[in-house]
Amino acid sequence: MSVYEQTKIALAKAEELGGKNGLNCIAELDPTALEQAKELDARSDAGMSDFWGTPVLIKDNIDVKGLHTTAGSLALEDNIAVEDAPVIRNLRKNGAVILGKTNMTEFANYTTGGMPGGYSSRGGQVIHAVNPSLSPSGSSSGSAVAVAAGIVPAAVGTDTSFSIIACAQENGICGLKPPVGTLPSDGILPIAKTLDSAGAMARNFSDTLRLYSAMREEPLPELQAADIATLRIAVNTANRKMISPGQNKFRRRAVRQLKRNGARIDKIEQMPTPFQGVIMKYEFKAHLEEYLGTSAASRKTLQEIVEYYETNPETMMKYGCTLLKASLEETPGGLQGTEYLNAMEERSKMMVSVREALADYDAVIVGGPTNIMHFCGLPSVTIAGSQTNLFGVRCGLMLYGVDEYRLYRAALAIERIIRGEERM
Repeated sequence: MSVYEQTKIALAKAEELGGKNGLNCIAELDPTALEQAKELDARSDAGMSDFWGTPVLIKDNIDVKGLHTTAGSLALEDNIAVEDAPVIRNLRKNGAVILGKTNMTEFANYTTGGMPGGYSSRGGQVIHAVNPSLSPSGSSSGSAVAVAAGIVPAAVGTDTSFSIIACAQENGICGLKPPVGTLPSDGILPIAKTLDSAGAMARNFSDTLRLYSAMREEPLPELQAADIATLRIAVNTANRKMISPGQNKFRRRAVRQLKRNGARIDKIEQMPTPFQGVIMKYEFKAHLEEYLGTSAASRKTLQEIVEYYETNPETMMKYGCTLLKASLEETPGGLQGTEYLNAMEERSKMMVSVREALADYDAVIVGGPTNIMHFCGLPSVTIAGSQTNLFGVRCGLMLYGVDEYRLYRAALAIERIIRGEERM
């Protein structure tokens, strides 16, 4: 099938399933998508990339030339990107078709406490692809739903703290947040560059890796699934009682399967840290305004954005803007403030201790809520199995580690186990 034909099919699905009368996961479609496809079909190097001709949707906080970048906020509805973010340039170089942008939780879920996953003033509420009674999670909601619904085979999200890997788990797909700093952050509307990263989402982990490879300045080396019998895996038991009984049952079953196949399993406890929230609060204003300063948006400061919310309560204050105001009003000294510098010092120390503790492990299975991998900038992934929960969503596992290639090889192997492709 030609790239043009693939793109026509994806556009039809996006219009049928992804609009406001459907799952509401599409923010806008790129009017040049079919032209992109024709150009790819005509190129002499056609098919040279593993990702060639793949239609991809992009989260609405990443610049795509000619399309809006609003992070879901009407306060930025006039921001039309004048050039592609580097991760988008890399995708085009590797033959992807940029189909359009996806809806997301407003300002990547950094607008207010308690905002529903997938809600934004610009886009409205994203609907879960499998069961409309469920939350689509946040903040890469639209990207996750578009993949889960089969609109596109892969989509790009961003992750500061669970925005890719939790969205992937809640929608029954796979997700990958690489080590912070691996992918270029230019042209991405941020929360906190110390913690943020773009990342990849697809229905299986091999395709997730292919998308991630196409986003990089240099492609990934060829990665094969590790031998299960050689793996050393830890289960992080922090807050294990805070996950659902169904998810806990699935995780325990997966661990038993891994043990039967020869993996060595240990238990560790790496608790969440409150210092992550401090870094987000202090960096948000500075890094947002750095992005806005070179953008087409008329509002260049967080102060102007907060004022827009407060003067338009009917459209902007459905859930409030407590996090925006906290970053504006509760960050004395900015990036030289004592609280912020203490948090960054704590991060430096914790990165050393966590890396030392995990040096011998290929992967860590997340057994309960913890933000330690995001705080330390470690790679993290979600892999999806074949078993579904009571709501019909594929069950999955979150994993993290200190060596990204070891983690990805382990994830490929573990995926085979939880999909029933290996002996039990």
